[in-house]
Amino acid sequence: MNESCVIELKSNSPIVSTAIHDGHELSVDHLRLFALSEKDRLREEDPFTGVWAKMSENHIVARKSRFEFDLNRPPENAIYLSPSDAWGLNVWKTEPPEAVTQHALKQYTAIYESIHEGLSHLIKRVGKIVILDFHSYCHRRKGADAPPDDPLLNPEINIGSGTMDRNYWAPVVDRFMNDLKAFDFMGRQLDVRENIKFRGGYFPTWIHNNFPESACCISVEFKKFFMDEWSGVPDWDLIGAITDMLHETVPGLMEEISNMNESR
Repeated sequence: MNESCVIELKSNSPIVSTAIHDGHELSVDHLRLFALSEKDRLREEDPFTGVWAKMSENHIVARKSRFEFDLNRPPENAIYLSPSDAWGLNVWKTEPPEAVTQHALKQYTAIYESIHEGLSHLIKRVGKIVILDFHSYCHRRKGADAPPDDPLLNPEINIGSGTMDRNYWAPVVDRFMNDLKAFDFMGRQLDVRENIKFRGGYFPTWIHNNFPESACCISVEFKKFFMDEWSGVPDWDLIGAITDMLHETVPGLMEEISNMNESR
């Protein structure tokens, strides 16, 4: 663990869960220069994904806000400098000094170096691994009182598999999706679809570039149906049900990874 990110990769489980946008903290220098309100910042972060990341002893949970540095973007775009970088939001009162942005990038780089080292050791111990890359996304962008965005284009769970060799990892991805779809979610099944809203960002791209046949990183984007995205108020019953659902996928993931390890 460091001041910016919790990185726990010491267990021999082949399941790694991550919440790289869960963080809400900002450094003192960022707070001094920041133009956004805390509520506006929270709306674009992924609160409560860190709860789900604790499903595995092997987990990575960001402590720093994506507004300080975004771990799901390449280093050259990891700092939001203009509104075009941040959903049209005016992030800064004044342009941040280079010393502030360079310090943020040093933290970003150190995290990626630690993750690379940790995953390399884990893969040596257990063989192939699955990384569940948890995120959440807004679906009421027109306002708190406006109708939600079109559900046909906004599944409750979007599985992003666009950064991997989909054919190679098909047994793992298909099993995970099928188990999510089959879960009795408070008397119904959730709308789970693949690559509708998101295909995966820089983090899974980096994973697959570095560990192409050893790590399957599935981006799991939850629509914010489990909270009020404008007030930030969670529905803990729904969050708990999602937690239960994710735990139910573990045996299937373990089985598919075991099969792939045996056939290598």
